This record gives sequence, C-alpha cells and structure tokens, in this order.
Amino acid sequence: MTVELICVGTELLLGNIVNTNAAFISEKCAMLGLSMYYQSVVGDNAGRLEHLLRTAKERSDVIILSGGLGPTQDDLTKETAAEVMGRKLVEDERAKKEIKDCLAKLGRTITENNWKQSLVPEGSTVLYNSNGTAPGIIMEDGDTRMILLPGPPNELVPMFEEQVYPYLRDLQPEMICSRMVKLCGIGESAAETKILDLLSAQKNPTVAPYAKTGEVHLRITAKAENEKKALAMIEPVEEELRQRFGNHVYTDDPEVTLEMAAAELLKERKLTVTTAESCTGGLLAGRLVNVPGISDYFKEGYITYSNEAKEKLLGVSHETLEAYGAVSSQTAAEMAEGGAKAAGADLCVSVTGIAGPEGGTKEKPVGLVYVGCYCKGKVFTEKRLYSGSRSKIREYSVANALTFLRKIILEETKG
Repeated sequence: MTVELICVGTELLLGNIVNTNAAFISEKCAMLGLSMYYQSVVGDNAGRLEHLLRTAKERSDVIILSGGLGPTQDDLTKETAAEVMGRKLVEDERAKKEIKDCLAKLGRTITENNWKQSLVPEGSTVLYNSNGTAPGIIMEDGDTRMILLPGPPNELVPMFEEQVYPYLRDLQPEMICSRMVKLCGIGESAAETKILDLLSAQKNPTVAPYAKTGEVHLRITAKAENEKKALAMIEPVEEELRQRFGNHVYTDDPEVTLEMAAAELLKERKLTVTTAESCTGGLLAGRLVNVPGISDYFKEGYITYSNEAKEKLLGVSHETLEAYGAVSSQTAAEMAEGGAKAAGADLCVSVTGIAGPEGGTKEKPVGLVYVGCYCKGKVFTEKRLYSGSRSKIREYSVANALTFLRKIILEETKG
C-alpha cells in the first residue's frame, strides 16, 4: 500500500514551527511497511489544499493529513477533505460533549466557533481526542482512505499510536516487523561497504542503513503472515550483522542510546568515570547524566575551557600547552590523566578542539578535535576532523567521545 502525507499550516511554510509530525508519521508508516512516495506542506488555503487532495487521491491508497482541524476560520482541512470525498458535515454528539467537558475542565469560556469542531463528515469514523478538542477523522471511499489528525504533537502522537496505527496495521495483509541494529565507531560509507552484498541481494527481510550523529543504524524489516514468523526471519540477518560489525554493534534495543550503552558497561565492570571537557563545554557530561542511575559511576566532571583552567583543575603542564597548544593529543592525554586523578575515577574522557567558526589555522583547522581516555594507568588519544557548524562539531565530538570510552572499556578492562 502507498501512503501520502500532507501537513497543513501556513506557520509550517513560514518556518515558525518545526514539522516534527512529518518525521513521526513517516517513521511509523515505515514500520508498518507502507510505501511513502510523497510528502507535502500546504498553507491554510482551501483552493490549494483541494488541488493537492485530488492529486493525492489519484496516486495514493492512504492519505494522512495533519493540522487545520481547529475552531477558527482558517482551519479548513476537514471541510475541504469532506468536499473532495463527497461528504456533508454532520454534528457528532459525543464530540460535542467531549469539547464541552474539555473546555470546562480548562476553565475556558465556550464560544460559538468551538462547535465547529464537533462537525464530522457523514459516514466517517471519528477518532475521539482525549488530549484536546479536535477529533480526528477516517474516511473511506473505495480503495482510498483519508485520515485527518490534529496538528499539535501532544494530540497527534497518542491519537496515531492508539487509534491510527492499529487501523493501518489491520489493512496490511501481512505482518511487518523491524529491528534496529545500532552501530558506533564506523561511518555510513564504511558500514554500507561491509553489507553491499546483503543490500544488493535483499528481498525479504530487507536491511536499510540510516546515518545518525556519530552513529549508523541498520533497520532489518521482515514481512510474514504473523509476528513470530517475521521475527524468525530477522534473527539470522541480525546475527550476520553482529558477526560482520563485532564491537561496533552497541544495541538492538530502539530505546537504548549510546550513553546508556556506555553506562551499562561501567555498571557491569564496576568502573567509575569522569569527564574533562574544553570545546564541548559540558555536553559530554550532560549526555552521561541523561542515564538514570549514572550517579553510581559518574561523580563529577570538569569544564576547562581556558588554558589556566586546564592547568589549575587538571594539572596539564604549562610546558605542554606552550609546546603543543591546547588542541593537541598531548593536552588531551594530560587532561584525561589529570581528570581521573583529581576525581579518583577509574576512567576519564577528555575532549579538546576547535569548534569554530573562528580560531582555526592551516595547521589546526576548525573541526580539529582530540579525544583522550585514561584507563587504569594507561592513556589513549584519538584525532578527528569534523566539518559543519559549531554546534554540529560539538555534537559529533561528544558522540565520538562516548564511542571512544566504550571502546577503551571493552578493550582494556575485563568483563
């Protein structure tokens, strides 16, 4: 089945808000095995929306719309969609009562235009909204399904997960199951090269690579008559990926992040860690602190942006800074060793670099970053060169530091 997504709202076209609904719906449709060939954003204009809907109706099996279901005059999605599907609007008593109850609970005065949201296309399936006043709508016309969802993510997400996802799943003659194998310490091109034979020969299951910041995710998707058979088809493919990528694989759990994987190793091996940061300014410590229970393994971190701070807090020698500079493998090494000793930790990860946009030279360009890691008497360093904005360089530096920490734990400590 093919699905098309249309997001409605002039504020989206103007860039006033980020269209997170598109990413959410796209991912969910991919998990269902639906093929999405078209996505559009259209302003609050009935004529342009009608033209887009009629075009979508000709080429797609399922049309999902988000936004434009509010009570004001420029909320035209429902009215326009009903016209395209040849339906008149009728009042839904349950929707009207829920709108009344919701507004009363919020202490808001009900105005006449609020009742606009209780009108639904005749013969449609109403998706009642437990998080707002706009009900969603499903209309069917032959082989075409049109699904209307409210725009606010806090309303759209639960409505989709609780009501739309099961509806779309039941339309599929087969069960679609996916598993995500997450990699770190390897780039997208290198990862793809290792599985080119799988990609070129694949039919069912399929493997699809996705580049993330400092990571690569491989989604394995299988289609079968039931979940048990689909998962059984996935198992040998995942095992093959694990054999090919080895320690680059850090999880197959979609909820597990890179920092969680590193923290789990600290817990397993009863190790403590600290951080010593320059260009990342605390972002690395922040990622680790995201993990519940990390306080058992992470006691403190150091932000040493200036040379004076590196000397005072981490014991980096003045001679090292003079001879090699703050951005060097020598400084990264002394930061890591000094941080571990200052905190009394088993490990310390250090980051120093030039995030830009200024400060680079021919010898040390913007994007040059060194990561250090002290582990029980040994110090390791790694050099990286990134491109992009200041924030992007810092994000990649943090991801690489977490990857480096994980690598050193795996290679230098006993499980």
